Amino acid sequence: MAVSVTLINTSPNKLKLALNIIILFVSLYGASKKDLTEEKITFFQRIVIEATAPIQSFVINLRKSVNFFFDHYVFLVSTSFDNDQLKKKVHELENAIFVLRELELENRRLKDLLKFGEEIPREKILAQVVGLDSTSEFKVLRINKGSRDGIKLKSTVVTTNGLVGHIYRLSDHYSDVLSILDQNSRIDAIVTRTRSHGVVQGFSDYKCIMKYVTRTEPIQVGDELVTAGLGNIYPKGLKVGTIVNIERESYGITQFVELVPSIDFRKLEEVVVLVQP
Repeated sequence: MAVSVTLINTSPNKLKLALNIIILFVSLYGASKKDLTEEKITFFQRIVIEATAPIQSFVINLRKSVNFFFDHYVFLVSTSFDNDQLKKKVHELENAIFVLRELELENRRLKDLLKFGEEIPREKILAQVVGLDSTSEFKVLRINKGSRDGIKLKSTVVTTNGLVGHIYRLSDHYSDVLSILDQNSRIDAIVTRTRSHGVVQGFSDYKCIMKYVTRTEPIQVGDELVTAGLGNIYPKGLKVGTIVNIERESYGITQFVELVPSIDFRKLEEVVVLVQP
């Protein structure tokens, strides 16, 4: 009677907990008392096992083969496709990086050109070289600016390294530059060290000559030349080139002076056109 009263007075949650503990105890006790013995199979079971075992083995091997096929062929095809896409993406990124580097280098060159010749009282127009006269060792250049851009005939063309030439032919959107390499070009120049005067003219093999230099002028190999400012085409003080060879003959009153231009015409990309107001 006392037990009944206790169960009645017990809350539902405590009752459930007590029942679960009793069931768990009984289960553990039964498991501990169970006697594991070897089971003898019947003749019929033996026949079934012998008949079904090869089929099970075949099914398992078939599943392995299918998995192997998908892992090593189907999935590899997908992986190969992904690799091709990744390689394509890498090439695209490499090309984009190359273009950005070229733009960076071009911007640096253009900034240097804009800073060049700030003291020269002429309008400065940036232009790119778009054509070279390969039949005459780059003696004539074509730039992508013309009369619509403010270019005028006989305007001086320069870079940060020195004199390129002058505009001798003009259209609306393009201009042709007669470079200092051309034999028809004439530039009044001065040797900076001795202040010796002469006329620079195109010669050959990307070189020029300085004419009308008397034998008594003490010029030397390595002397630099700048424009003299005569002729109303080239402003004074632009770099022209450096003397690389001098020949003084036993007769005559002048000497043969050979020089290389200050700029490399084979690597010329951008120029500045100095337009006289």
